[in-house]
Amino acid sequence: MTTTSAHPAAVLATATSEPAGSPGFLLAVAAVAIAVLLVLIIKVRLHAFFALTIVSALTALVAGVPVGDLVATLQTALGGTLGQVALLIGFGAVLGRLVEVSGGAKVLADTLLDRFGERRAPLALSVASLLYGFPIFLDAAFIVMLPIIYSVARRLGGSLLLYALPAAGAFLTMHALVPPHPGPVAASGLLGADVGLVVAVSLLVGLPTWYVAGHRLGLVLARRTRSFGVPDLLGSADPDGDLPRPSFAVVLLVLLLPLVLIFANTGASTLAEAGALDGDSFLVEVLTTVGATPIALLLTTVLAMVLLVVVPHRGAVGARLEDLVDGAFAPVASIILITGAGGMFGGVLTATGIGGALADSLDAVGLPVIVAGFVIAVALRVAQGSATVAGTTAAGLLAPAVEADGSLTGVALACVVVATVAGAITFSHVNDSGFWLVGRFLGLDTATTLRTWTVQATAVGFMAFALVLVLYVVVT
Repeated sequence: MTTTSAHPAAVLATATSEPAGSPGFLLAVAAVAIAVLLVLIIKVRLHAFFALTIVSALTALVAGVPVGDLVATLQTALGGTLGQVALLIGFGAVLGRLVEVSGGAKVLADTLLDRFGERRAPLALSVASLLYGFPIFLDAAFIVMLPIIYSVARRLGGSLLLYALPAAGAFLTMHALVPPHPGPVAASGLLGADVGLVVAVSLLVGLPTWYVAGHRLGLVLARRTRSFGVPDLLGSADPDGDLPRPSFAVVLLVLLLPLVLIFANTGASTLAEAGALDGDSFLVEVLTTVGATPIALLLTTVLAMVLLVVVPHRGAVGARLEDLVDGAFAPVASIILITGAGGMFGGVLTATGIGGALADSLDAVGLPVIVAGFVIAVALRVAQGSATVAGTTAAGLLAPAVEADGSLTGVALACVVVATVAGAITFSHVNDSGFWLVGRFLGLDTATTLRTWTVQATAVGFMAFALVLVLYVVVT
């Protein structure tokens, strides 16, 4: 499976002491913290990075983190998030910049529009995102697709959201439900489900969910939201006029290489776990290393530099390549910091025991297993932000009940896995790093991101749960 480092919330959860307050007190702290954060960002208009940092610090102190441990707690959560997203955003931004400036984004956009027609441009982008998002994390895939979305929006006009939200809905669906994404894979392992059956159930549920809650709802939300132009976050939209446009095959190679490398990682890991390959062999180590998402993006970005800049310039790149990279890094610095601060807030909520308090309260209610998995994951998602942590933690809480039941096997158990990870994608808001990533790259303010991205993510989760619940009832 695709490898990923531990989420900072998970790291903090194992590194801090027992929560200081009662569950009721901790839940009240979480509610007040989220309310204060929304007021600071939406009403006071305080920059999100400062608002997240201030509220994270106050939440940690009120929830019982000793004053002497405050800085370390904040830095651990911030650093853990940045360790994951900085490489993805950095390499992805450079790759996107290279694809756009070389004219590659326009080549791909023109080809898609020729095949689908201009009237179905949002569908073309959504289908491309659905395929591209199968093995790649939402953050990285969305960033790499951005220049293509920007190019189509500039060419056809209208609101950027008309093209971006259907694509975002596709990425949401794949990231939330389908292995080899970390949440579904981790939940499958904890509950003892067959990953192949989870893939089958997630696709059976995910494809209609993508079309209705991802694509169609994305169009509705875009048309009901005031028009947003294309932000200048990846630099100038004008490709180098003195260079030949790359061929469609070259652009496709640059975009598909990360998929190939990550699939190699997944395949090698799966064969090693099945005993078909020696997990300690040099081949497996190489494939799992180059297929790790940051390394796959790094290798792809270097190849893009060669194919899209060095070769067209016939090696005389000089300061041009450095300028392109600097131009890609500068606009995303704020996004990286805000994303890290969002992860810091989520990490503090988990480290202080707030996430556990929510999960324990719901676990004691005695809901059916498939419903309990969904509800617990929703609560954890709201509390700490990370879909992966929410799905994994909820699955861990369900594991004893599933084992004690004994009747949940095969497709029924795969349904429980999909229901759990569906809950983990809902209600993305200010403590979710993805909320800030998507909102800032689309040039949205916080309130608009809540009305679009949050609604779309919640619809994807609830529709997937409804469909998988029907399947569960049928097979049981």
